[in-house]
Amino acid sequence: MGPDIAAALARLRRQRRPPEQQARTDGGLDEGSAKAPVSPVSKLWYSDAVQAIPFWLPPALLMGWFVYGAVGWNLLISLTDWSGLGQPEYTSLSLEMYRELPGDRSFRAAFRNTVILLVAFTGVSLAIGLVLAILVDRDIRFENTFRTIYLLPMALSFVVTAIFWSWMYNPTTGTINVVLRGIGLDVLASDWIGNPRTRLWAIIFALTWQFSGYAMVVYLAGLRAIPDEHYEAAKVDGASTLRMYWRVIIPQLSAATVSAVVVLMVFALKAFDFIFVMFGDNPGRSADILAVMMFRVAFSRAQWAYGAAVATVLFVMALAIVAPYLYVQYRRGAL
Repeated sequence: MGPDIAAALARLRRQRRPPEQQARTDGGLDEGSAKAPVSPVSKLWYSDAVQAIPFWLPPALLMGWFVYGAVGWNLLISLTDWSGLGQPEYTSLSLEMYRELPGDRSFRAAFRNTVILLVAFTGVSLAIGLVLAILVDRDIRFENTFRTIYLLPMALSFVVTAIFWSWMYNPTTGTINVVLRGIGLDVLASDWIGNPRTRLWAIIFALTWQFSGYAMVVYLAGLRAIPDEHYEAAKVDGASTLRMYWRVIIPQLSAATVSAVVVLMVFALKAFDFIFVMFGDNPGRSADILAVMMFRVAFSRAQWAYGAAVATVLFVMALAIVAPYLYVQYRRGAL
């Protein structure tokens, strides 16, 4: 690089610095420039937020319009009586749709099933994932192979999983009933997704099969982060393997548990694809959830305002799951 080009670049860098950071040609700080008052406009112009506008403003505008704007419009529609035809009337807004929800037996059943799905699916997935993580963590052979096998179902979409388990649950040719009859347990064979008593639990079992591998990976990462000294100290104290994990190891997995709970609950709220492919938009009250009810009411019955109210309840449930986690992470400085 020639001396003229180097000098030009040096002048350009000095011009782009705020006044209080102007440097002398010998590398030192110019005392006159350092003492010169800096205007608020200059400070704002050279702030990190302003300089980063080309990077954060476009995605923020897109996110605000297509995500938060849509959420706000959905809330506004839920305050009308719009049926999906014509233009909604925003002149007379009311909470009438929300008043109808508690008295709607379909809504109560869908809300109950959604809560059961959240709790049962998340709890069973965590338990299975923890057991699998402990087994994989104990230096077994073919560890990478087992880890891949357990995590592979998560790579499948809800649509593929629903088709696969519809075939597995078939009352006549399904693998589950064929195996039960083959080992002489015909009494246990059932129409798993046709029987209202077992329909919801069949859904929970299939979703647990798909996502317990995710819980295993999260717990395995937490186990690998625990120092070996903790295991050795527990063994020196004479703790059995079960007591060591229960009293020493598992309490240190609280952060991994919270992260897995939030993600699994979000997956449970997004189970619309799975249920819709398996049952359509009317799975019956025994397996109906809020997401399916929202679709059925809005698109099949043309009750858009009522469907928007159901969607708002579903959004509040999702917010109640994610918001506390984000707040805790923010207080810890992780965000």
